[in-house]
Amino acid sequence: MADLEILVSDLRRLVEVESPSLDVEALTRSAVNLVSLISERTGTAATLVAGPAGPHVHWSGGGTPRVLILGHHDTVFPLGTLAERPFAVADGMATGPGVFDMKAGIVQAVHAVAALDDASGVEMLFTADEEVGSGSSRALLEERAQACGNVLVLEPSADGGAVKTGRKGTGTFEVVVRGRASHAGLEPEKGVNSLIEASRQVLQIAEFADVSAGTTVTPTMARSGTADNVVPAETRIKVDVRVTNAGEKTRIESLMSSLTPVDGEASIEVAGSIGRPPMPESASATLFPLAQEAMPGIAGVAVGGGSDGNFTAALGVPTLDGLGAVGAGAHADHEHVVVDTMPGRVDLLAGILRKLL
Repeated sequence: MADLEILVSDLRRLVEVESPSLDVEALTRSAVNLVSLISERTGTAATLVAGPAGPHVHWSGGGTPRVLILGHHDTVFPLGTLAERPFAVADGMATGPGVFDMKAGIVQAVHAVAALDDASGVEMLFTADEEVGSGSSRALLEERAQACGNVLVLEPSADGGAVKTGRKGTGTFEVVVRGRASHAGLEPEKGVNSLIEASRQVLQIAEFADVSAGTTVTPTMARSGTADNVVPAETRIKVDVRVTNAGEKTRIESLMSSLTPVDGEASIEVAGSIGRPPMPESASATLFPLAQEAMPGIAGVAVGGGSDGNFTAALGVPTLDGLGAVGAGAHADHEHVVVDTMPGRVDLLAGILRKLL
């Protein structure tokens, strides 16, 4: 079993090099740090793959590719968060920016690979832009997934350490409603109130959800107006969408694109799509049993969030997700990892790898 003290030390090493998405300088420091750690633990050098959003880190054990371990080293927290919330271990929990999503998962994967007698056929890829949509890494991760034929994703586990056997497809839409400004007190009737029109649209958009199909459509953000005495000329709305199947993806995209204003003097522009396709539970059908053999009693659940596993599953590549850290609080200040679960997660991943190899 992996040494817990070394695992925690390596976790500290990764967390203390901040890696906010889209900060190329910070992500470069993070990638160089990760390359060094991988090389030290496995004895084989990792490589940097340049990208406009920051460098990705790729490692290969040589031989014929058979399994890709997929993760990301970017985090959602802005530079400087570490000073406010430094890495710490207390009461059995490790805390710090990105500790749960997903730097502990990366550490566990590196140690799992290092534990193999022969890592031929194994690849690891840690991308730099997963948290912002994987725009610069998608082609690379899809290429390596197809080459390897199996994908193990290091996103954090579900509650109780369960792995993730399915995911909803996810997307964000922006609805821009344009009207006409006027003085709110002197001549409001000469304006076209984009906020009122947007409120009508929000109520309609919320009705697109279908609980029976597992489809959620949630208006989440709105920005309107320029001053409290001006009829707002423009209102922008963000809408989060989650779907379980391709048919619902098509339906929602069609409904969003066909939005029309109630007020004929207003106009509506819709941008966005469901960019991450659903990951059906069938994608994990051959891999989840291997996890059960490696860790008897482990549960598997389908979840609403998306990951890069959605992309690989959509290609027809067997994909199992949620193999990363056990803890809670992803993207929140209270995120944490239950440290004494880390050696067991190393063994879980190593066990799956041995069965695949």
